[in-house]
Amino acid sequence: MNSIEEIADVLKLLGDKNRLTIVALLNEKELCVCEIVDLLQTSQPNISQHMRKLKDGGLVKETKKGQWVYYSLNIQDKPYIAEILKQIPSQKEKIQSNICEENDCCN
Repeated sequence: MNSIEEIADVLKLLGDKNRLTIVALLNEKELCVCEIVDLLQTSQPNISQHMRKLKDGGLVKETKKGQWVYYSLNIQDKPYIAEILKQIPSQKEKIQSNICEENDCCN
């Protein structure tokens, strides 16, 4: 069971537009940093900082594949996040038009 304090901390994390967008993107599929940088049109250090906060908050996990780190959601113990994600516009179309995938920057 999550405490009010834990839930408040997680919701604070999601109060940032970039972090909320990242979580919505990861709800669609696992992504590497370069893909997220491309999708959000921001710098790699900026995305890395957001990813660190999301990881520290227990919302994402990372998997190393070769030299690349891929991120995915880690919300099995936070069903309220799944409910929030149902209300957020799908990012599937944005991911499908991702330039990075076409260039295979992470492969």
